[in-house]
Amino acid sequence: MKLTLSVLEDVFTIHRFPPDQDVPKQVFEEKFVSICKTDDELSIVCSSSILLDSESHEDGWACIKVLGPLDFSLTGILADISTVLAKAKISIFAISSFDTDYILVKSETLQAAKTALQKAAFVFQ
Repeated sequence: MKLTLSVLEDVFTIHRFPPDQDVPKQVFEEKFVSICKTDDELSIVCSSSILLDSESHEDGWACIKVLGPLDFSLTGILADISTVLAKAKISIFAISSFDTDYILVKSETLQAAKTALQKAAFVFQ
């Protein structure tokens, strides 16, 4: 089963903070933000328009959304997408939410990613 994808209208930055860092309040005002805290780090993905004082960051990411919601019984969605992109030599940063999956690719590879996914029968909205 091939799914419908869309591209979010923003450029994103992936930030790394120490694990004891408080989440900056301004990220909660965004339409799309991902926060992951572990014993080792606090990672935040947000719009590049938000300037955060992180210990390191990676700019220039585009975000492809799998249109959902997706049922938890579905398997292989990220595997299918990541396999297509790996064959096209496109690195990804994957994020999953309760309802769906998001695949970030460097902005300069977005068109190549879309082309590869469309050739693999994925549809963009």
